[in-house]
Amino acid sequence: MAHRITRRQFLKWMLGSTAAAGLSALGGVGYVTLVEPHWLALNQVSVPLPGLPANLDGFTIAQLSDLHRGLDVTQEDVARAVELALRLRADLVVLTGDYVTGSAEHAPSCAEALSPLAAAGNVLACLGNHDHWTDADVITGALTEVGLTVLRNAAREVADGLWVAAVDDVWERHADLEKALKGVPTGATVVLLAHEPDYADEVAADGRVSLQLSGHSHGGQVRLPFIGPPFLPYLGRKYPAGLYRVGEMWLYVNRGVGLVRPAVRFNCRPEVTLLRLRQPVI
Repeated sequence: MAHRITRRQFLKWMLGSTAAAGLSALGGVGYVTLVEPHWLALNQVSVPLPGLPANLDGFTIAQLSDLHRGLDVTQEDVARAVELALRLRADLVVLTGDYVTGSAEHAPSCAEALSPLAAAGNVLACLGNHDHWTDADVITGALTEVGLTVLRNAAREVADGLWVAAVDDVWERHADLEKALKGVPTGATVVLLAHEPDYADEVAADGRVSLQLSGHSHGGQVRLPFIGPPFLPYLGRKYPAGLYRVGEMWLYVNRGVGLVRPAVRFNCRPEVTLLRLRQPVI
């Protein structure tokens, strides 16, 4: 039986189409294709984590996501995001998936652009759906070769009492939360890297993760006034961008550095995030 759209969905689509057409008519094509996709934003977010040890109060994490090195995202685009992340001097850098678009042949140049992060400090990464749609093993190898650590259903202790775990891609059904958290001691503060943000409902129900960091949605790439994003991807629709409280867990969704086609951004700048872990104020 054919899927029937709701009246609300139809109106949103019609309004979105009209607004997009109006934007183009006003000369906005150059802005959405040449300006905003390269206009990096730095978002700084404080996250209060119950149970965070005093020695970790103020611990900083720089997050980059969805680099999408390919025909529409150059090595120089990735390098600019890396330069911004390096200036932050964060205690830890995390990468939350989708390093290439279209072909794993772009993996070496993406890894080369990311390599200064490895030289500067601790970097942990997870994979995304586009990495699996090309060649996850090739991409993992390219990142590993330049000194980046890719966690696939695994965890690492990054400071006394602080663990970072990562699941493999959720969309492609490679995520194994139980395996990822195996060996993490009870009572540790856990940050989970999971490319797809809507996985947060399952993670929050588990109860062992304090903060999930994700990407995937690109924030929709286009956010129309009064309407929001006309399109969001599977597993990126419930939590498209920003900070959310999901049960007792926090979730942060990064809008990404790169993009996919149509290669436009409007009202949704690419992003590098600096997260600061805090003890809650009582």
